[in-house]
Amino acid sequence: MAERADQEKQAGPEPASLAEAFRRTVAAHPERVAVRTLEEGGALTWRELADRVDALAGGLARLGVRHGDSVALMLANRPEFHLVDLAAMTLGAVPFSIYQTLTPEQIEYVVGDSGARLAVIERAYFESFMKARQNLPAVENVLVIDGEGEGGTLRLSEVEGSNPGFDVASAWRRIGPDDLLTLIYTSGTTGPPKGVQLTHRNLLASIRAAREVIGFPSQARVISWLPAAHIAERAAHHYLPIAFGFTITTCSNPREIVSVLPKVRPNWFFAVPRIWEKMKAGLEARLAALPEAQRQGIEAALAAALEKVRLQQAGRPVPRELAEKVAAADAAIFSGLRTMLGLDQAQAVAAGAAPTPPEVIEFFHALGIELGELWGMSETSGTGTVNPPGQVRIGTVGRPVPGVEIKLAADGEILIRGDCIMPGYRNLPDKTREAFAADGWLATGDIGEFDEEGYLRIIDRKKELIINAAGKNMSPANIEGTLKASSPLIGQACVIGDRRPYNTALIVLDADFVPAWAEQHGLARRSLEQLAGEEKVRQAVAAGVEAANAKLARVEQVKKFTILPGDWLPGGDELTPTMKLKRKPIAEKYAREIEALYAA
Repeated sequence: MAERADQEKQAGPEPASLAEAFRRTVAAHPERVAVRTLEEGGALTWRELADRVDALAGGLARLGVRHGDSVALMLANRPEFHLVDLAAMTLGAVPFSIYQTLTPEQIEYVVGDSGARLAVIERAYFESFMKARQNLPAVENVLVIDGEGEGGTLRLSEVEGSNPGFDVASAWRRIGPDDLLTLIYTSGTTGPPKGVQLTHRNLLASIRAAREVIGFPSQARVISWLPAAHIAERAAHHYLPIAFGFTITTCSNPREIVSVLPKVRPNWFFAVPRIWEKMKAGLEARLAALPEAQRQGIEAALAAALEKVRLQQAGRPVPRELAEKVAAADAAIFSGLRTMLGLDQAQAVAAGAAPTPPEVIEFFHALGIELGELWGMSETSGTGTVNPPGQVRIGTVGRPVPGVEIKLAADGEILIRGDCIMPGYRNLPDKTREAFAADGWLATGDIGEFDEEGYLRIIDRKKELIINAAGKNMSPANIEGTLKASSPLIGQACVIGDRRPYNTALIVLDADFVPAWAEQHGLARRSLEQLAGEEKVRQAVAAGVEAANAKLARVEQVKKFTILPGDWLPGGDELTPTMKLKRKPIAEKYAREIEALYAA
């Protein structure tokens, strides 16, 4: 509580903008490290970052960037992202990020829609962006942060410090709460992405809610590793640190996050469900490789810890003997596992952006890691509901945060209202009107229900509910989560069943777990594609499907499945950059495989 009180004191009166919040943090913690890499010498204090922000803001102003202008960013997770974003923000401009996996045609769409006159990219994305630029006459300048000025572009060193007389203070003091802060382009599962316009007021409300619910330590460490085009990354690992003076460590390759965690030991960690599933599968693979006696001891400890978690979640007393057994296991086993994972100092850990199987959350609770789901959308600044530390209810996404109102429509659709809600979509007045019901309520498209304690449970997306040939409604996301939780071999699952007589599933093997499993079962040195056709693998996956079916209602059960060769990658044909299923493209791409599942 002392740390939280210190944070409240530091915050003081509400700033008018994130730019003002940045200046307050610089004044309060000038010598604290603001952003760093894991390499030697890759660190900037808040004072050093502010000096570079001011020098770059002046340079951007010399290039014609003005209050309200959009600035496109195509950068990986690196210190320069925070530098450039803050410099544009300082001018009252609207920096927004582009997913690095987008095609030139997709880049052209979002940059054209934004109206950006300047773009800042890194060399790795040069070819894709410059191909898109051929059809973007409004883009006057392209700044390459690690390039040599090829193809008519500018170098960072040419711009930073090129306008030393610029009045930085006057620029950021002009920014008001209702000025635009950023654009978040939705990942486009059902059509072209929509540009969600977010204001300084929106994100300040989100930050205020996070402070009240979570109460971060006064010198928190976070890892910047998700795409900055996603609201979760911007809010959790950019705007929150700006407001509270956290230290950001950048992880440029998101596939390395599990190895980076122990090097940083963050106090606050947010990840999409797939990361938690992979960490669980990795620990289970290590456990499976142990000598039998050692493995049986750990399995018994886990079983006891899971029993304790389930009793606590049910509100039932924990027998003293069980509590003592789990406490001993925690000291001997689980504390070491938390340290190995790098989560031993985490005061809050969360999953979001997609449903997380309850079995995965229970597993981490058993290890002493109080994982909780939260819920929000790009349109709500990532804010909505949170499972508060110490009060997590597994299977829910928590309670509405302070400053947010939530109610359910007659059909169960979640309606939300508050200062964190966007003013509208970029250039889409009709879509904006469609999104809002009476009195400012945003229709989210999610179907939910409240439990007796006021915790919200997400059932599924309204448009993705399966209605089978018999007229039964069901949630594909719930079925898919149950499948993935029932076998570590299953990396992805897409359930088919709308207007069909029964449910089937397209299954993709877990690229991280399956090779180790294959080696233990005499299938070493086979590719993922080869393993998809192996009968041993099919039998093991079938056992997982059978285990999942035992947890599902008869109408939800998967009657047939097929294992697809290869992997589904974020930003590919099947997954959005945030790893949501692209159901329509999947149905089209695998139409032949799907029809085979329904053949006589």
